[in-house]
Amino acid sequence: MKNILKYAFLLLATVLMASCEEFLDVNDDPNNPVTVSPDLVLPTAQVYTANVLHQNRYFNNLGNMMMYNWSQSDGFAWYPDEFKYNVTSSFYQQLFNYSYSNTLKMYQILDQLESPYDNYKAIAKVMKAYHFQLLVDCYGDIPYSEALLRSQEATPKYDDAKGIYENLILQLDTAILLIKNAQNAVVPGLDDAIFKGNMNNWVKFANTVKLRILVRQSSMAGRDAYLKAEFAKIASEGSGYITADVGVNPGYVQQENKQSPLWNTFGKDVGGTNTMNNNATCATDYILTFLQEMSDPRIDRLYEKPSTGHLGVPQGLLDYDTPVVDAYMPEKVSNIGPGILKGPNMPAIVYTLAESFLNQAEARQRGLITTGDDAKTLYQKGIQASFTTLGAGDATAYYSQVKNLAGWDASSNKIQAIITQKWIAVNGMSAEQSWFDYSRTGYPAGLPISLQATTSNRPVRLFYPAGEYSSNGANVPAQPNAFTEKIFWGK
Repeated sequence: MKNILKYAFLLLATVLMASCEEFLDVNDDPNNPVTVSPDLVLPTAQVYTANVLHQNRYFNNLGNMMMYNWSQSDGFAWYPDEFKYNVTSSFYQQLFNYSYSNTLKMYQILDQLESPYDNYKAIAKVMKAYHFQLLVDCYGDIPYSEALLRSQEATPKYDDAKGIYENLILQLDTAILLIKNAQNAVVPGLDDAIFKGNMNNWVKFANTVKLRILVRQSSMAGRDAYLKAEFAKIASEGSGYITADVGVNPGYVQQENKQSPLWNTFGKDVGGTNTMNNNATCATDYILTFLQEMSDPRIDRLYEKPSTGHLGVPQGLLDYDTPVVDAYMPEKVSNIGPGILKGPNMPAIVYTLAESFLNQAEARQRGLITTGDDAKTLYQKGIQASFTTLGAGDATAYYSQVKNLAGWDASSNKIQAIITQKWIAVNGMSAEQSWFDYSRTGYPAGLPISLQATTSNRPVRLFYPAGEYSSNGANVPAQPNAFTEKIFWGK
């Protein structure tokens, strides 16, 4: 396992010398290799997946800030742009840049392979669909059909976001067929840092990525027939959805540059000292109050409990000494908790089982899924999966409460209950998903905005990055308003 991690982190030096278009071509220059075996490319790509999700100021970080989960301890000026909702062409531009130049580039190499590497090609298609959806959900129209072609097309056009969504479903269908029809194909082993070569799990994950894509469109008018047909295809395929959290782990260890990225960013350094992000980042007052009022035992797993009790900080607070001097110092506030930060060797979460069940619950409640568990059962399974991931024990008492947004029968608006529970379930792990859900549905209701916000609501999208205007300016669409122009599925 440690060797896989070593290769994953060192391969970039080799790949940078290689041309993606010439992958597997013969080259006699030993000082400029262009041949890199798939078993080295795959773990590198998957490590890049982990990084773009969980490094500092990447997808998960953005989601936790936008959804009022995380705030800032006294003594730090850590999140000024986030608190001001300062969406510009430089705000979180690394999401776009890293996705294309690192993560998707690696999977594109694998997607060019032919037999006997059908399984590697299928994995690449699944992961490309996963990452392209994230980009659409942040930006709307993006480079897609002409993206990743490098010298063949250095200035790719921007494709329609809805059309991309529909093509992602087709790519996932193709991936599933590749896996099922593979003849004498090479099967990944430990080089697969997600499923260790279990191709049945890759089919389940492909269906679960489809689930996310389809449910994201479920609030749109005129999409029911399409969505029902696609869900029927998933049911007919028969493999179902994931049965456990999906995460990347190539063999993370407590060594420099080899720790799990979320732990490395928000936990402790290799010497065991809290990182600056760990000290700076804490719960908001709102999330703690919400969890307490819901009698939710996950509170102590999502957030540390200081000896003086849970304490959160309003986002954008400027006067930390009111009402009590030094009340909000790191040791007195609820920093990110042990259910999220589990250790240097923890997997980097890609998709939680809780989200899968709650997405299924929404689809069932909307009538898009018509067989299998009912919406109530799926809802309760989702909550239990969240409890299990966080180490919070049995969820039965929690979801059996006669309390709105906790108990199914007690919740007057079932969709609101599902989305609210998903907000809690992905807190700290894949919180960008709850930001997309909020932009789509307006749930969880009553979510505050930062004290430093200059608008009445949070952003619904990101600006195209500055580098696109200099390198591909002729193709960049007119920039939609980041606060009012929702992605196509939210309109």
